[in-house]
Amino acid sequence: MSKFSNFNFAGHKALVRVDFNVPLDASFNITDDTRMRATLPTLRKILGDGGSVILMSHLGRPKEGPADKYSLKHLVKHLHELLSGVEGLGGQTRVFFADDCIGEQAGLTASMLKGGEVLLLENLRFYKEEEKGDEAFAEKLGKLGDVYVNDAFGTAHRAHASTAVIAKFFTPANRMFGLLMEGEVISAEKVLHGAEKPFTAIIGGAKVSDKILIIENLLQRATDIIIGGGMAYTFMKARGGKIGSSLCEDDRLQTALEILEQAKQKNVSIHLPEDSVIADKFAADANTNTCPSDAIPDGWMGLDIGPKATGIFNEVIGKSKTVLWNGPMGVFEMDKFQAGTKAVAESVAAATAQGAFSLVGGGDSVAAVNKFGLAEKVSYVSTGGGAMLEYFEGKSLPGIAAIKE
Repeated sequence: MSKFSNFNFAGHKALVRVDFNVPLDASFNITDDTRMRATLPTLRKILGDGGSVILMSHLGRPKEGPADKYSLKHLVKHLHELLSGVEGLGGQTRVFFADDCIGEQAGLTASMLKGGEVLLLENLRFYKEEEKGDEAFAEKLGKLGDVYVNDAFGTAHRAHASTAVIAKFFTPANRMFGLLMEGEVISAEKVLHGAEKPFTAIIGGAKVSDKILIIENLLQRATDIIIGGGMAYTFMKARGGKIGSSLCEDDRLQTALEILEQAKQKNVSIHLPEDSVIADKFAADANTNTCPSDAIPDGWMGLDIGPKATGIFNEVIGKSKTVLWNGPMGVFEMDKFQAGTKAVAESVAAATAQGAFSLVGGGDSVAAVNKFGLAEKVSYVSTGGGAMLEYFEGKSLPGIAAIKE
């Protein structure tokens, strides 16, 4: 059992850092509440124990202090709906809102909270001190509760006041990960430090430069690395191939060759797409064709992996015991160029059904498994794009280190 699950929150005021940075439409309606739903098990446990919850989060990127469009007040109604009927409380869970995250009103409302009640604080980033990791600001936040719970993996790579600095104002017994954060850390560590082999890493996306560190770190651990998406064409050109007008980072050609050489020395198999679905323009109505990925005609660009590449990638994934997927195989947002990403998603799901452990992370990969209805068929879907990427690059994440210290 986890530290969080073993803790009895009855009589405690739990200060919970969540990631409620959700998209809002022009009328301030939440268009995707995935991040809010992801933290519900944590909140239900605290409330079910008879504890009270003080929630802190950021929303958007306010530059000049408070702004109505970035106010967390827009989330109160939906949060109330999500928390209604918490087991053991009977009836409605009361959700209060403080129009500041520190100060007199926040302190008074927090002090008066009863077991089973929730207080949502205003946007942390209305204060520049939050992103600066200001200790005095963190201390003011810390005084609102007697237990600190970090359940915001998506911000774990930031050394902000509410994600890292605040932990020092709580004893080790009274600071912990929430259930969402625990799941993220356990899954990531399982892949990075306890992966059963064959271990296949599927790396996609547009740029090699975005993924150099993760590839270099995975070369120490994976048996196979599949490279797809726009970044594959930098590798193709580096090897002397013709890539037409496909995406390419000319300043990374040498890097690509070095990665291929490192892989050879470490006996890691790098799989590049043998063929590609090509288009005469970057558009949904483009003319398309299929050709070898290193023989793309001038004026054409690769926008998805082709059928041969799909077959080879499926075979590699099918033999795997551990699968990490970060980045799509093509421009899957357009129906004409989604087949490769969909096929990889289905292969990862099939490998999982055969007993492999699969972790999907990064915004586009998560969007893909959701789009194709396969999120429930992989072992774990990470909520933290940038945080997961930095973790797999081998970096220490401040939000994790602060709890573990």
